[in-house]
Amino acid sequence: MPRAAAKACPPPPGLRSPGLPTHCDAAPLTRRNLLGGLMGGVALAPLLGGGLLSGGLLAGPAAAQDLRYFRIGTGTTSGTYFPIGGLIANAISNPPGSRPCDKGGSCGIPGLIVVAQASNGSVDNVEMLRAGTVEAGFAQADVAYWAYSGTGSFTGKRPFTELRSLGMLYAEAIQVVVRSDGFIDRMADLKGRSISLGEEGSGTLVEARLILDAYGLSESTVTPLYLKPGTAADRLAKGELDGFFMVGGYPVAAVSDVAARVPIRLVPLDGEPADRLLRSQRFYIEHEIPANAYPGSAPTPTLSLGAELLTRADRDPDLIYGVVRALWHENTRRVLAEGHPQGRNFDPARAVANVSVPLHPGAERYYREAGLLGSAANEPARPPAGGAGNAPAAAKDKTGDTAGDKAGDKAATGTPPTEKAAGDKP
Repeated sequence: MPRAAAKACPPPPGLRSPGLPTHCDAAPLTRRNLLGGLMGGVALAPLLGGGLLSGGLLAGPAAAQDLRYFRIGTGTTSGTYFPIGGLIANAISNPPGSRPCDKGGSCGIPGLIVVAQASNGSVDNVEMLRAGTVEAGFAQADVAYWAYSGTGSFTGKRPFTELRSLGMLYAEAIQVVVRSDGFIDRMADLKGRSISLGEEGSGTLVEARLILDAYGLSESTVTPLYLKPGTAADRLAKGELDGFFMVGGYPVAAVSDVAARVPIRLVPLDGEPADRLLRSQRFYIEHEIPANAYPGSAPTPTLSLGAELLTRADRDPDLIYGVVRALWHENTRRVLAEGHPQGRNFDPARAVANVSVPLHPGAERYYREAGLLGSAANEPARPPAGGAGNAPAAAKDKTGDTAGDKAGDKAATGTPPTEKAAGDKP
């Protein structure tokens, strides 16, 4: 996909809501452009399903005035963020003519149109949020924290202190994918091999560098490539690549694709290097990918971290409240559970446990009203004493959930999600 396709334009004047940027070099939003955007990595399912294109809703000036446009930066189309983002966009969009909430339809803000926009992933989404070119975006918890504090992979950049969380959605597993016939059984076997670490702007590349370093490897001890997941999977299947890193909620489309073509193996992340990462990286969690997560794959120990939905502090609190309320509505959760295996892991009781940056006031209001948040739980993430990556490890959870039930209980009773002691367990 051309790089420009990942950047959606703001809507035309009839669709603009207050606070949206007004600059755009692209053509105006028309019926043809909407369809073109759908083919180019922008999920507009709610517009099609709600009759926006076929019913002429864009033709009426009065109807257009009532519409609001909300863009979510997701990830590559072969990852997990994009399909999950598309499901969320479909579930919480509520254009005129939508089926009522009490009849199984959208329970989102009336007139809201949500677009899931393809991107390079976590780092790219954070930078688009910083620039104001999207209203929300997915990111891995550590990437969000480093951007907020100006540490880790964001060292040298202005801390993005305006970054806010709408909540943690699910756990993302770090996956190192190789062919079963490639004689790679453990991390040390990657030395000298051609390995895709993820493309620039992706959270996968951030984690790959950390993992390599922990296991005594680096970009100079492997033959590194920086490929999109789909490209890496295709080259692995053709024998042109020895392995690739992928961070996502399994099953990831790119990994499933290669597993359907050739037998694969997931390289375990365990032993002292993994234990050291759990101690030093605040948001890492002990995790096991179950057997047959991909065709023929064995149970594999690894590390995971939370996927958060982020926004900016200056977004309208009422708008964000409505988005979060719609996100956790039972109708939306049903759509997510039926649409993607990771959708079954969405749980509002775990959404505020150990969030990486402060909650947006609109999100905080929802979680308080839902009884999921105590009076102290919206404290900002505190910079660790030793700098980025040296804060106490997050609670370990072998099921892969970023916050276990007890962690959720802590959030509900008012314990700040960033105050876990090292070694806390759910």
